[in-house]
Amino acid sequence: MQLWVGLGNPGPQYALHRHNVGFMALDTIAEVHDFGPVQKKFQGWVQDGRITGPNGASQRLILLKPATFMNESGRAVSEALRFYKLGPDALTVFHDELDLAPFKVKVKQGGGIAGHNGLRSIDQHIGPDFQRVRLGIGHPGHKDRVTGYVLGNYAKAEQDDLVEMLGAVAAEAGRLASGEPERFMNDVALRQQ
Repeated sequence: MQLWVGLGNPGPQYALHRHNVGFMALDTIAEVHDFGPVQKKFQGWVQDGRITGPNGASQRLILLKPATFMNESGRAVSEALRFYKLGPDALTVFHDELDLAPFKVKVKQGGGIAGHNGLRSIDQHIGPDFQRVRLGIGHPGHKDRVTGYVLGNYAKAEQDDLVEMLGAVAAEAGRLASGEPERFMNDVALRQQ
């Protein structure tokens, strides 16, 4: 079993923010792979389902969107890991990444937090040794503009690229579930061409 967490802030006013692309990724995965209904659990929203990898093996996944607000994401994540008796090795976190070009997708094992408050919170609760799916949002160019940019909605002109990226991530989720992050990244990039 694996726990996949999407980072974001709860509430309709945040729904289209760049900072909420982790929530968007999980929603798309749940829809494409026909996950069960949303349940309130672990200070967030949980969906249970299975994804079949390219080798035909089916993986059980719990999708979690913490409702704690970004800065407290670690509370929900650590609670879910404890409940399912899982270690950080079973955790994958989907989050927005300033240091990646918009709509680029990269997977990374462990590492720093690059100023991301959601990652900081998870790191404080369980340590840094978990897999991250970094969803590129690009950088606004100056650090003084970061907060407004991250907490701003995707522009109308970006909507098609956003939908394409989310669709590619969901379509190739079997590769990620099967422990093939390199193939996942490659196949997502091919779908986006």
